[in-house]
Amino acid sequence: MNNKWNQIIYKVWSPFYDRFFNKGIFLKARKEVFKDIEFMNGEKVLFVGCGTGADLVYVPHNNMKITAIDFSSEMLEKAKGKFPHASITFLQMDAQNLTFPDATYDIVIASLLLSVVPNPQKCMEEMIRVVKPGGRIIIFDKFVPRNEELSLLKKLARPIISVFGTDIGIKFESLSKPFAKIISIQTDSPIMLNGMYRKIIAIKNPR
Repeated sequence: MNNKWNQIIYKVWSPFYDRFFNKGIFLKARKEVFKDIEFMNGEKVLFVGCGTGADLVYVPHNNMKITAIDFSSEMLEKAKGKFPHASITFLQMDAQNLTFPDATYDIVIASLLLSVVPNPQKCMEEMIRVVKPGGRIIIFDKFVPRNEELSLLKKLARPIISVFGTDIGIKFESLSKPFAKIISIQTDSPIMLNGMYRKIIAIKNPR
């Protein structure tokens, strides 16, 4: 996967994305991810890779300072169209190279992002950089289930599936290991498909 290919893939996906990933089990999973998340008035929230804005509905817009970014202009336009009167700042930006200063946000949210960016470790590093000490990083994504290895079938399918802009072989434990002294995992719960999709909440450790 690379950025140019992802732009093509998500340009194609944008008209149909919600039909597949914001209905049925995915809609149920999104609701499960956000059902017990507490938001405080005035918090600054960053949606990294907001896509069509499927998760924006779960955050109280009037009391928050929300920024939503995506690399795909087509996906971003879909998100904007859903919230024409909300005070959300929409920006086209690469999640692997965020232009925000260090420690800007109280909460960073990444749904179905780390499995689609070309460099998930760089993306994770950037999310950690822009969240404030004590702030939360909320992740909903597909990873190799904990304490399991990728099956032979999935290993064979992995390069084929990656052509469609997603990776089924990422281990969150390996991805987060370099940041073990910077973040603490507060929540790591299976959400869907026998633990392939997980809800993870990480707290950035105070300095």
